[in-house]
Amino acid sequence: MKTVKSFFTEIRGMRYLLGALTTLVILDGLISHLLIKNGLAREANPFLATLVGGGNFLVIKVVGALLCAFILWDIYKHRPKLALISSFCFTVVYAGIVLWNVCLFFVTQV
Repeated sequence: MKTVKSFFTEIRGMRYLLGALTTLVILDGLISHLLIKNGLAREANPFLATLVGGGNFLVIKVVGALLCAFILWDIYKHRPKLALISSFCFTVVYAGIVLWNVCLFFVTQV
C-alpha cells in the first residue's frame, strides 16, 4: 500500500494536482461568469472586473489556467518539491474559491 507522500512524489500525483487545479480555475471562471451575468455577484478581482460579462473572460481564464499548469510542470522538472507544494496550495485556495462561489450561487437562488 502506497503512502500519501509517495503518491504525491510520483509524476502521476503532480498530473492529478495540475488537472485538479486547471479544472478548479475553469470552474471558478464559469461560475463567476454565470453569477455576474445574472446580476447576482460582482468580480472582486480588479484586473478581471472589466472583462467579466464578455466572451473574452472565459477564454482568458482557460488560457491562464493552462499557462499556469505548464509553468508549474516546468518547475516540477527542476524542483519537484517546490512545484508539488505550490500546486497543492493553489489547488486548496481555488477549491475554497469554487466552494464560496457555489454557496453564493445557491444562497442567491433561495
